[in-house]
Amino acid sequence: MAINKTEAVTADPYVAVDIQAPLIFMRPQDSKPYFKSAALTGGAPEVHFSTQPITVDIHDMRPLAATLDIDRSGFELLHHASAVTDFYDDAVIKTLYEPELVALLRRHTGAERVAIFDHTRRSDELSGAQNPDGKRGPAARIHADYTSASGPLRAADAFGDDTVTKLLAAGGRIVQVNVWRPITGPVQRSPLALARADSVAAESLIATDHVFPDRVGEIYHLTFDPRQKWYWVPQMQPDEVILIKGWDSVNDGRARFTPHGAFALPDQDLANRPRESIESRCFLAFDAALPADR
Repeated sequence: MAINKTEAVTADPYVAVDIQAPLIFMRPQDSKPYFKSAALTGGAPEVHFSTQPITVDIHDMRPLAATLDIDRSGFELLHHASAVTDFYDDAVIKTLYEPELVALLRRHTGAERVAIFDHTRRSDELSGAQNPDGKRGPAARIHADYTSASGPLRAADAFGDDTVTKLLAAGGRIVQVNVWRPITGPVQRSPLALARADSVAAESLIATDHVFPDRVGEIYHLTFDPRQKWYWVPQMQPDEVILIKGWDSVNDGRARFTPHGAFALPDQDLANRPRESIESRCFLAFDAALPADR
């Protein structure tokens, strides 16, 4: 998906802020891992697998913003100011923010249709951020939101089985994208780390059951590989968004899954304002699948 140069966040001159910090990776498992959602437990998620912190180099993506492409890197950093003043008002999110995101994604990607199916607020304040289904903190375990199995199922939930079947049979394409935005800024605690999708080996993505009260979803957790390349956005502001590709119906070498997770800065000061963010999950429909190397 071609970068719109007028939207890419750039800073020139700019001194890149590259850091080292521990990220939380899954340990290799003998059986399929699973965890019970907060909606099921009524409190913290119940995790049935082991993890390990591993310190990695995390590079500043700002100097690369104009070259990032979610079809290659799996993520992009864009400037996008919103007219929303209260991201905790669900009615305003529906009536004002969703149309803003639809316009952004259609303009930026060329998608014919955009379906927004979820918004999640997060905060690293002790109690988390309020959502209709409870409070949420940052997601620290490195993960990708969908798998080759769960992506199509969620697409069918968003667009309908019949629409998805007809679209794909006619040579169309469906892509899942998260739009991640700080609610307050600059972000000085628990920022987001993202792996370049083209640096992640398929065998490092571990399918994990996500158990809800009424269904079982599936996501990927990530095992560590020294070839993985990691990025972050220093001092991210509310008028910036990261697009994160979660799944692509086309499997031809382009990015399909983008591992990411929150982490603590090496010099993180708990006296700073808590990180607050909102991530909006969207499906994009294209009537024709464009070639990966366009």
